[in-house]
Amino acid sequence: MFAPFIEALRREGLPVSVTEYLTLMQAMRAGVANYDVEDFYHLARATLAKDERHLDRFDRAFAATFKGLEPAAAAPGDDLRRTMPAEWLRKLAEKFLGPEELAKIQTLGGFEKLMETLRQRLAEQRARHQGGSQWIGTAGTSPFGAEGANPEGIRIGQDRSRLRRAVKVWDRREFRDLDAEVELGIRSLKLALRRLRRFAREGAASELDLPGTIRDTARNAGSLELRLVPERRNAIKVLLLLDIGGSMDDHVRASGELFSAARAEFKHLVSFYFHNCPYERLWSTNRRRAENLLPTERVLRTYGPDYKLILVGDATMSPYEITHAGGSVEHWNAEAGAVWLQRLTGHFRRAAWLNPRPRPGWREDGSVGLIHELMAGRMYPLTLSGIETMTRDLVH
Repeated sequence: MFAPFIEALRREGLPVSVTEYLTLMQAMRAGVANYDVEDFYHLARATLAKDERHLDRFDRAFAATFKGLEPAAAAPGDDLRRTMPAEWLRKLAEKFLGPEELAKIQTLGGFEKLMETLRQRLAEQRARHQGGSQWIGTAGTSPFGAEGANPEGIRIGQDRSRLRRAVKVWDRREFRDLDAEVELGIRSLKLALRRLRRFAREGAASELDLPGTIRDTARNAGSLELRLVPERRNAIKVLLLLDIGGSMDDHVRASGELFSAARAEFKHLVSFYFHNCPYERLWSTNRRRAENLLPTERVLRTYGPDYKLILVGDATMSPYEITHAGGSVEHWNAEAGAVWLQRLTGHFRRAAWLNPRPRPGWREDGSVGLIHELMAGRMYPLTLSGIETMTRDLVH
């Protein structure tokens, strides 16, 4: 019954043989995946897709073959938690609006007007509100509050982003550092990054120079004369700035793999974090970022123009975060994000931006276009081909 699925995989270019097919059948007979579509998906992917580069093709073949297949209905007496997601119970008051309804909600007329209106609401409001369009509350269309919908709002008291349109976030958010020990996909990323290299021998002489040893031993009438040279290392210097938190939560795995591969490839690697857009300060540890903030001006003074600057982020934010002073979603920045990005790209001779979002999605977001323009077109997708193109441009 799985023959059409195997044929679909082969049409997509997956090298599926009889051996993999029999392994899948043995696992099915052993009851590894019983009457559950998600369990079967993971089992089939583990047995039939042996290269991470084939995962997208596998998903296409799986969707085409099993399209419309619904999970089995819950039997009478099943726990209510199996049939009704807990998220529904926690957010019954949350308002979800369709595209037509969202289009009818008007913005307040720009960043300055939004901030001035918030100051007025804070001074006037005396009670809790829910489902409204004006006051600070929940589940409404007001620009201020939580669990609502507005094209330009200030998020207050909500645990995470939903629509990703907030102009500011009134909360203290905790982010985690990227894991430098991630292994899946690291080898491919290392190979892509190796284009960005310039070897030199630096440091203490610790490596045997075999030709020099043979030559000097011969000159010494056969008496052994060891010659040592410094180890040959990649002399390229890289400054890596990583966007963390918010919409980048969707890309933690890809960013972690890149971070791990870069640490393995470059001896001279310095990394800092930012959120959405670089401003007047960066940090090196997310858990204690409030205590270890580093002025961006100091970074510019410390690391010379010979460093290759690589920024990693999805560039998805409110355009005000790029164009306006005070536009940062988390703090009041004295200068616009565009000013700091221009300072960074003006100081470092070679700079690039890696975007984990697929390239077709870049046109849907105005902020991506702004960053793309500020980077003079040097924005690349966070894929193997995108990294290879970036490394060629950074070297030449």
